[in-house]
Amino acid sequence: MEVSLGGADASSGAGGAGGAASTTTSASGTGGWDPPQFTPDKVDLLFVVDNSGSMSDKQEMLRLALADFVNGMTNPPCVDPTGSTAFVPGNGLSPCPAGTSRARTPVHDMHIGVISSSLGGHGSGACPAETSPSNVDMAHLLARSDPSRLENDLPTYLDKGFLVWDANGSRTPAGDSDPIELVSKLGAIVEGVGQAGCGFEAPLESFYRFLVDPEPYATIEIGDGAAAVPVGIDQTVLQQRTEFLRPDSLLLIVMLSDESDCSIKDGGVNYFVAETRNGFRLWRPRSECATNPNDPCCRPCSADQTGCPVDPACTGDDGSPARLTADEDPVNLRCWDQKRRFGVDFLYPIQRYVEALSSPVVASRSGELVPNPIFSDLDPHDGITRTRGPQHVIFTGIVGVPWQDLARQNADGMPDLLGGLDAENNPVGGLKSADELRAPVPGGFSSTWEIILGDPANHVAPEDPFMIESRAPRSGANPITLDVIVPPSQTGWNAINGREYTVPAGGAGDLQYACIFPLLVERSCEGNAQSCDCREIPGHAVDSPVCMPEGTNDPADPLPRTTTQIMAKAYPGLRELELLQRLGERGVAGSICPAQLADTSSPDFGYRPIMNAVLDRLSTAL
Repeated sequence: MEVSLGGADASSGAGGAGGAASTTTSASGTGGWDPPQFTPDKVDLLFVVDNSGSMSDKQEMLRLALADFVNGMTNPPCVDPTGSTAFVPGNGLSPCPAGTSRARTPVHDMHIGVISSSLGGHGSGACPAETSPSNVDMAHLLARSDPSRLENDLPTYLDKGFLVWDANGSRTPAGDSDPIELVSKLGAIVEGVGQAGCGFEAPLESFYRFLVDPEPYATIEIGDGAAAVPVGIDQTVLQQRTEFLRPDSLLLIVMLSDESDCSIKDGGVNYFVAETRNGFRLWRPRSECATNPNDPCCRPCSADQTGCPVDPACTGDDGSPARLTADEDPVNLRCWDQKRRFGVDFLYPIQRYVEALSSPVVASRSGELVPNPIFSDLDPHDGITRTRGPQHVIFTGIVGVPWQDLARQNADGMPDLLGGLDAENNPVGGLKSADELRAPVPGGFSSTWEIILGDPANHVAPEDPFMIESRAPRSGANPITLDVIVPPSQTGWNAINGREYTVPAGGAGDLQYACIFPLLVERSCEGNAQSCDCREIPGHAVDSPVCMPEGTNDPADPLPRTTTQIMAKAYPGLRELELLQRLGERGVAGSICPAQLADTSSPDFGYRPIMNAVLDRLSTAL
């Protein structure tokens, strides 16, 4: 039986794909409505951590940044009138010496929770719980010591699944008031997220499900016509949301992912994009998709062809709508360039998440507009009468993008996390602000957003070739650093992704890397170790830049590599970056590939630049 992938079947989904609650969202984040005005004195911090394969090294980087981040919020330094650090008090309750003041208001009251990117198979046979419980975390708060555990076993506040920072001891019972203990607990939770989760990473829909979805489904069933139907309500999500999310806090979301988001629409036959049973392959797209994915006739060969010319390539040898081959449709790449490759976009539009963080209303499962939980009082008996506005929501993405593109540039025009110039030409270093990301890049280039993102709506690729999603080796140079992409067959090395590599043919599938960075501890991929990028593939010579060269060969040499992995990698995080761009000053963008890991005391170590950027943003919000 052939099932149509055209029209409503492919575009339908819970919440109407986020389109029914349309608002005009300005860069200032007002969302087109008059939000309440107040300054929050508490923070609800949600970490959204990708738990698919190859994430353990990035999770470790996040753990290393937690102490600085937590201390920066709970006990910011005292600074003199010039802004220079003059003194660090013993805790956030201690006063600053005369003539100094806190760099930002200390946070004495904080909820901290962690969820993963795994939402199961959406009705397909992919990512079953039987293979790994981590495949179906379903945006429940995580506090497990091991990703194979079904239940949380790490300590949280009253076993609610999240931690509570309670500097004043005002809770009954009291929460954590020792920052060292708090960081230790949080680090253990991040480590327990693991990397045994679903390969169809959905970090955007995961935060939506936990914080926003008015009716998070309990199960999803396949009904008549092979359509998936969300069923029931996940009461665990609703209860955890109510307990975690205070109406008058500053909401800070920190997302960590090394791939572009794959938030598959729930409902209809959208789950086909994740289907793996019985060698399932998607249908071939019409020829118009290759040249213009926005063409009205760009659709699957299995869809209604009314109004379009006959496309001979759409008919298979058996007379049925033609399907793609295993090499054309590798399961690992189902979320990449969907409209061009399949004639239909199976993912929720980014507008869904813009509205989730901006609009007072969102669409229910039936399409009815209902109050957005983020901007509502979920517990009318809590005695709190004020509710946050969009200006009280900050979204941070630590994703696949060269840090060189996001860093401020020095007087020579080079990325410099230590001495880069801000908009007033002060050598402050760090990452570009929202205004700086929108501004022309020094040297006469386009804005940073055009460099790293392009124009997704019109399928215009990023100007930085390292940010182009491609199986085949790319060409060109980074517009800022002039680092040249090195083909697999040539000698050479660049400071961003090392070099391109030969993606194995067949159904496995992979993309070229946006960036790489050294592992803290190298690992062997002998025996086809899971989540290891240098596994031996029969008939294929390993030439990936993340693998150790043979013998004492220079990494710039194109000779084959060994099965020892020495580098971590990340792919272009285009969907997460699109959301960050559209959130304006409420979005903070950082690279998942750190600039350096040698000098632990330097401001450019690990994820310190992105965490400092978040702290700077909090300085104006608290």
